Amino acid sequence: MYLVKTPWLLKKLYPELIWNVNQSNRCIYLTFDDGPIPIVTPFVLNILKQYEAKGTFFCIGDNVGKHPDIFEQVVKDGHAIGNHTYNHLKGWKTDNKTYLDNFLLTDKLLDTDLFRPPYGRIKKQQVKDLKAARPNVKIIMWNVLSGDFDINLKPEDCLKNVLKHTQAGSVVVFHDSLKAFDRLEYVLPRAMEIWSKAGYSFNALIPKEFI
Repeated sequence: MYLVKTPWLLKKLYPELIWNVNQSNRCIYLTFDDGPIPIVTPFVLNILKQYEAKGTFFCIGDNVGKHPDIFEQVVKDGHAIGNHTYNHLKGWKTDNKTYLDNFLLTDKLLDTDLFRPPYGRIKKQQVKDLKAARPNVKIIMWNVLSGDFDINLKPEDCLKNVLKHTQAGSVVVFHDSLKAFDRLEYVLPRAMEIWSKAGYSFNALIPKEFI
């Protein structure tokens, strides 16, 4: 079970995490988890380029090692990079030392102040450990979860969910993964066309914005 729109109570329980960006202008923050991988990540890069949009890619360290050329293209295109652990660990089911070590392994590859916990699951102590190891780290969550990872969700319904809940300052989660591709391929170009016609712009998440 998952919620498309993040409930206010969850934000209150984890105020040290970043859930959305306060914006007076019409800006949406598109984020992509689990890449980089062939086919899907290049597809995303192509769509973003069509709209002169910048996104934020929360990369799995293992995938960066396997597909360095695709990762370099993400960087070359001017998108922001975030740490998503080396092996996509679920914090609630991982001991704290293993979680930190996995984070640091990817940190050596990416050297970024942005981090997103896989599945959105992270313990309070893990938050403290990450901040102790990298004091400037910004733990980025979201306030709109597209659900593109849900193989039972029709692409049309995925699009409706995203359009219904996204507004200025929203941090929207997509996945550049094979599992999500059926929905992502349908939703991303259509949503960006609609948002663009409505006057929205698309920016990458910049760590200094959250200081």
